[in-house]
Amino acid sequence: MNINPIPKTSAQAPAVRRSVLKAEHLTKQVQSPEGLLTIVHDVSLDIASGESVAVVGPSGAGKSTLLALLAGLDLPSLGSVLLEGRDLTRLDEDGRALVRAQRVGFVFQSFHLIPSLTALENVMLPLELAGHAGARHAALETLRQVDLQERARHYPRQLSGGEQQRVALARAFVTQPAVLFADEPTGNLDAATGARIGQLLFEMNAHSRTTLVLVTHDNDLATRCERTVHMEAGGLR
Repeated sequence: MNINPIPKTSAQAPAVRRSVLKAEHLTKQVQSPEGLLTIVHDVSLDIASGESVAVVGPSGAGKSTLLALLAGLDLPSLGSVLLEGRDLTRLDEDGRALVRAQRVGFVFQSFHLIPSLTALENVMLPLELAGHAGARHAALETLRQVDLQERARHYPRQLSGGEQQRVALARAFVTQPAVLFADEPTGNLDAATGARIGQLLFEMNAHSRTTLVLVTHDNDLATRCERTVHMEAGGLR
């Protein structure tokens, strides 16, 4: 691939900050048979443009719920989320969906490719939904970046797990999002394939200068981020 190598990172946030994602006192509570359950408790987080942040912690700590709140996939019980200055908690579902389509990319553990679409069509889909001209050309170019241009006409069932996740990476980056959310992107892959996907994720992220929020149990992935935040029992520590 002709993608520049990953620049050296620091444990500190960028010295010159332009906040792209800001959470203020986020709390998420749900009803359970045992009563009111708090999944995320009073989380505040400020992420700079271009920064990479790993969210780590034990299973059940609330990491994936926090990611869903930051991405506008779910609404908090209390608190607010500002994406490029827009308060997602004040938008209706259509408004949040529009922001996600225009400014957010996702990579999930389970790939979430549409089985009836080819690799190329899966990557084209977010561009077509957003009304971008030249969707086919952009999708083919992004598939080339993940070394899958020869598999463009294959359906997900014809691809290996690693190939499916590369398609998912291409789909996430093709819209040039302001923020990319990755939830355990190597969790369904063997160690060798996961390492290759992790390398590709950081290469593409450095190339596009996208802000990355990564939920992971993989210490190797977490240490490649500029900052790590630890969740435990729904809060940051």
